[in-house]
Amino acid sequence: MTKKIVLGAVAAALMAATSAHAADLPAGIGYSAPSQALVYSWMGPYLGLNLGYEWGSVSNNPTRPNGLEGGIQGGYNWQNGQYVFGVETDLQLSGADDVIAPWKFSNPWFGTTRARIGYAANNILFYGTGGLAYGSLKLDSAGLTETKTSLGWAIGAGVEMGLTPNWSAKVEYLYFSLSDRARFIGTTNGLSASLLRLGVNYHF
Repeated sequence: MTKKIVLGAVAAALMAATSAHAADLPAGIGYSAPSQALVYSWMGPYLGLNLGYEWGSVSNNPTRPNGLEGGIQGGYNWQNGQYVFGVETDLQLSGADDVIAPWKFSNPWFGTTRARIGYAANNILFYGTGGLAYGSLKLDSAGLTETKTSLGWAIGAGVEMGLTPNWSAKVEYLYFSLSDRARFIGTTNGLSASLLRLGVNYHF
């Protein structure tokens, strides 16, 4: 019984000392429970760079263009609690090409403008994305060169991690399809491609 009384008195003294210490702290400084983690903000504009690999196929043709690609992206995020909504646009230069005689098809450039919808676990953002795609398909055959620009669509998903309040890094998979209505030497051809890329963003 005596041991319980002593333990109770010690606990009461510790609680009183903690309360007195908190009362002596300057305004704006206080105790935060360990479970209350800082919340990372995804809100606002950003601009960044990316580098990745593209592989795809040309409709009505056996060629399968593939190669490195890289470019810039920029966008804006809105955040409501853990839900993040945004819009992003990017422009890419691509080295994807393939040769099966007498054809050489390549995709010199492409871009997308997409909506992004995500869920933020503090500084880690999981998101899906989709929207408009546009770009060029180039044919070299028998000494002739033709280039067509087409519209299409893009869809994908990614994970982005906040490294500091201003810098983040991401990995993203994107699938895009450009219209097969482009006519090359009597036939119509389009490009469908997958893209896996890494990127960094600076948040303003």
